[in-house]
Amino acid sequence: MPEVNFDLILENVGRHIRLEKAEADFFISLLQYRSLKRKEFLLRQGEICRYETFIIKGCLRVYTIDENGDEHVVIFGVENWWVGDFASFITQTPATYAIDALENTEVLQITKENLEKLYQKVNKFERFFRLLLQNAYAAQQNRINQNLSFTAEQRYFDFIKKYPQLEQRISQKQVSSYLGITPVFLSMIRRKLTGK
Repeated sequence: MPEVNFDLILENVGRHIRLEKAEADFFISLLQYRSLKRKEFLLRQGEICRYETFIIKGCLRVYTIDENGDEHVVIFGVENWWVGDFASFITQTPATYAIDALENTEVLQITKENLEKLYQKVNKFERFFRLLLQNAYAAQQNRINQNLSFTAEQRYFDFIKKYPQLEQRISQKQVSSYLGITPVFLSMIRRKLTGK
């Protein structure tokens, strides 16, 4: 494993719980480092999600593929975000989502078995992952509401607010897939906003 800086993940955890040095060391000992090349899969639709994943560097997309072969991006995961197919992870059943890298990406992962060890030895992590799950659930509810009631333009504004600078890192096709519109329609929205 290359030299890994654990500061980012410890800062992420530290926003919700306070760890003693021995607790932080134990947590770090349970993590596995992985690097992915652009277009490499972290998880394929139908596989079992074996890890909860924290992004150190790069960008992942979480998406589904419908029966017509069309991709529907649910979220983008960027630095300092956790990603996974939580239902698959918890139940160890086939994943609804696929996750792949839009850039060369570095992550830290924890298995379900190691997460259970962590809960037993440092039970404050139950609070951390509960808060993570609550925040993810609230974000999912908000996204569903926006998809049902926001215009494409409003969804685009929310995308820019939620993911500042990401538009410069990923393709227009990925952005339009997230927004649920065609790349042509996205171009029209951008032209309208820039007054061209």
